[in-house]
Amino acid sequence: MKIAVGAARGLEYLHCKANPPVIYRDLKSANILLDNDFNPKLSDFGLAKLGPVGDNTHVSTRVMGTYGYCAPEYAMSGKLTLKSDIYSFGVVLLELITGRKAMDLSKGQGEQNLVSWSRPFLKDQKKFVHLVDPLLHGRYPRRCLNYAVAVTAMCLNEEANFRPLINDIVVALDYLVSQRDSHPVSRNAGARGVPTSASDVSQGSNSRRSSSA
Repeated sequence: MKIAVGAARGLEYLHCKANPPVIYRDLKSANILLDNDFNPKLSDFGLAKLGPVGDNTHVSTRVMGTYGYCAPEYAMSGKLTLKSDIYSFGVVLLELITGRKAMDLSKGQGEQNLVSWSRPFLKDQKKFVHLVDPLLHGRYPRRCLNYAVAVTAMCLNEEANFRPLINDIVVALDYLVSQRDSHPVSRNAGARGVPTSASDVSQGSNSRRSSSA
């Protein structure tokens, strides 16, 4: 969750502190760089756009970004809002929870698109456990899992207006981290290279899963 909180704070700066607000437009795990202590930094602002100002509700632009991360309303209409970034952030959260990539063509049909695969599980709290990276071997507080998946599901709402604001997400994730710290869980001591981006975390899970098969 340290990666998620740091990325959310970076997005909060763009949405809430920049004037005018900035829409990142290409938020994905590969653009979240990590240092040796897993502190994240957003990178590659080549597709960023200034957000709507005044009475405008969106920015109309040619659809760009990375497949698997684009909000559905933006992909269909080219109407870009701050909530488009929230959807992309939800995909990143889902990658961190599942250890899967947003798009993985090596998976079977029905599992290649992470969001589509996860929808049935996101709608039923009893099925949240099926989303968890199996390499965690159950070593996580169930209450924290439920909270994290609930936040993720809100971010991935197909109706943009029902997605939360980024500052609310930061508050929610800060609370989640505080709960996690009060329920410490043992870590896997397996040695592997330090990841340099959030995508390395999910890809590392995929590679370890393949080697253990």
